[in-house]
Amino acid sequence: MQTPKKNIVRDISWLSFNARVLQEAADPSNPLYERIRFLGIFSNNLDEFFRIRVATLKRMLLLKKPSKMHLENDPAGILDEIQKTVMIQQQRSDRVWKDILKELRKRHIFFKTETGLTKTHQQFIQEYFLREVRPRIIPLIAGTINSPLNLHDKSIYLAVALFNVKKTEKSVYSLIEIPVGILPRFIMLPSKSNRKSIILLEDVIRFCLPSIFPFFKYDHYSTAVIKLTRDAEMDIDNDISLNVIDQIRKGLKERKKGKPVRLTFDQEIDPQLLQYLIHNLQLTKRVHTKMTQSSKFG
Repeated sequence: MQTPKKNIVRDISWLSFNARVLQEAADPSNPLYERIRFLGIFSNNLDEFFRIRVATLKRMLLLKKPSKMHLENDPAGILDEIQKTVMIQQQRSDRVWKDILKELRKRHIFFKTETGLTKTHQQFIQEYFLREVRPRIIPLIAGTINSPLNLHDKSIYLAVALFNVKKTEKSVYSLIEIPVGILPRFIMLPSKSNRKSIILLEDVIRFCLPSIFPFFKYDHYSTAVIKLTRDAEMDIDNDISLNVIDQIRKGLKERKKGKPVRLTFDQEIDPQLLQYLIHNLQLTKRVHTKMTQSSKFG
């Protein structure tokens, strides 16, 4: 008697496909530009995977019974396996990004942060911030908000904890949506002819935080980049008064209001800030993961 073959769960199989994309990013024979693009594709694929497939598994878990349209009999077990696999892949993507940074430095291309900037770079960043960035951001002071936070899907935020080192005032939290799409994510800094320096838009905002909160009595800032992924599985109802096009249009609008399925964040995030976000976004342990450096570029 032939032993029946064990089926591979399709979601785990899909993650194996995305690991293949990550292999291309890790391949040193590929041009550096292409390797960075593959990292971005890997991250974007993962976001869409959570929006659709993980969201579907979570719905099945809430229903406490398998869906007639899907064959998954153990959504909780699949979600746990997804979490483990994703964490391993993100750690690998972080190592790939560090390798890419080393190769970039060999070519005299350097990524700068808000610390260790030259006076020339500081002056450029301050002028760029006042001219281009400040008119396009609206800091949300979130410390007094008790209702759930309404963060946009696909948007990147800088979460800020403000506190005074010498005093005991309670920390205040702020969220700043990074205006990616309006402004470039990668900003070229003034550089010598034989080298190039680049800074990320969020690091420009980090450097200029004192000018964003000049009237507060806080002298220390703890920051982290965060990104929220929402349930984007589109529901098509049976409203006979709407044609198919109108139902799809309605479904696309509802996608923006989906429940959170994943929160990614910097590993160095302030623990109290993280707990605040988890509470006010109404998250569970299965929907928040540490953000590796490379996953920021999705």
